[in-house]
Amino acid sequence: MNETLNTNENTNPSLEGGAAVLSLIVAASENNAIGKDNQLLWHLPNDLKFFKNTTWGFPIIMGRKTFEAVNKALPGRTNIVVTSKPHWHAMNTITATTIEEAIQKAIAATSSKQIFIIGGGEIYKQSMEIADTIYMTRVHTQIEGDTYFPRIDESKWTLTSNQNFETDEKHAYAYSFQIWQKK
Repeated sequence: MNETLNTNENTNPSLEGGAAVLSLIVAASENNAIGKDNQLLWHLPNDLKFFKNTTWGFPIIMGRKTFEAVNKALPGRTNIVVTSKPHWHAMNTITATTIEEAIQKAIAATSSKQIFIIGGGEIYKQSMEIADTIYMTRVHTQIEGDTYFPRIDESKWTLTSNQNFETDEKHAYAYSFQIWQKK
């Protein structure tokens, strides 16, 4: 899938007076597993395209372990890494010690009204309450991992888009591209 989906027009009032929309983007199994041993649990080329097309040109925030798994700054995006190690740094990244600091650095570094949280598990947990939108690739399988996405509380979130895709020669699992908006 090559189209970029529209982002939420509402803004999060906790982000500098409503100056930015904070979105989480994730691929998670039916039981919310997102990784094991600092690796993804599947290879879904269309999910990778969806991720790239959705986040391209926007600042992305990730935890240090996620950055180390990717092993480089992602091109076409301002990469901000949240770490508790004050002297940690990597080429072509901005570092922060909290989610809040990372958001403020994203706003300061770009003129973007959209910021993406790309993982991992702890970063998702810390940002779930302040996020406006969740872009989820729901992988239709139960799989064990050591890292999980928080449960989406449907009393706080509304599923606004759901596109289903079947298995094929490049995709071992059926999956759906979903967009959840905070109520």
